[in-house]
Amino acid sequence: MTPHKFGQTDMHVSALGFGTAELGFNGTDQGIVTQMLNEALDNGLNVIDTAECYADSEEKIGEAISHRRSEFFLFTKCGHTSGLEGSDWEPDMLRRSIDRSLVRLRTDCVDLLQLHSCSKEMLERGEVIQVAKDARAAGKARYIGYSGDAADAHFAVECGEFDALQTSCNFADQECIELTLPIAKQRGMGVIAKRPIANVAWRHANVDQAGYGAEYWRRLQQLRYDFPNMVEAALRFTLAQDIHVAIVGASRLDRFAQNNAIAHLGPLDVEMVSSIRSRWKAVAHAEWIGQQ
Repeated sequence: MTPHKFGQTDMHVSALGFGTAELGFNGTDQGIVTQMLNEALDNGLNVIDTAECYADSEEKIGEAISHRRSEFFLFTKCGHTSGLEGSDWEPDMLRRSIDRSLVRLRTDCVDLLQLHSCSKEMLERGEVIQVAKDARAAGKARYIGYSGDAADAHFAVECGEFDALQTSCNFADQECIELTLPIAKQRGMGVIAKRPIANVAWRHANVDQAGYGAEYWRRLQQLRYDFPNMVEAALRFTLAQDIHVAIVGASRLDRFAQNNAIAHLGPLDVEMVSSIRSRWKAVAHAEWIGQQ
């Protein structure tokens, strides 16, 4: 995959990025993390996405690939205390959280610093946006972005303060395709798709087993997609949207290799995308908004 320009930034990103929530929350062994992230870089992936609240994922990334820092773009998120004193979104806590992330990641600057699921009301107050802008001005982040969905993401895109948007986009979560992606494209923002394979929610026998993907499991019961390879259909549908990079998590070596192979196939064809979009429009309920 040839890297392509990320909005109006100077970054050229791979179509597939590595999401690291699973590495932290699943307690993946450092040795596996090191092998997996290095293999990802060796195979052309150049975006690593993490967050302050993904358990110890930032530390694991720092340990695994900080020596290759010039070879990839490092994205992280902030907003939650995650062990720090203070309250979520409190400006002083936020500043300390950003500094902590840099220490954990073993770098003096991240390529993209994102406000993590911040509410529209909090964004409107302006303090958290100013903290992010100050971090950029101080050289702690090259660009700033917003990670979130629905009305909150719509405000973040419309306000014009951010270089990038990260939002849920998959065949069970299509609100952004009309709500935010067209505006983000018009404004020249870099766009990151999170949850592009819908947490593989269809693999579970019932909603209780689906965990974080429970809402997608419920939606898929009504959408009733029937593809020979659901992961391939899901990822390639997301790649067909107005995004620049799809962030896919993995905690096993074989899963990363499978996702990478699918990404190399490129987006679904127009007819398949149209079919999935038509099914969504016929079935989706008004409350099927973007999932945080």
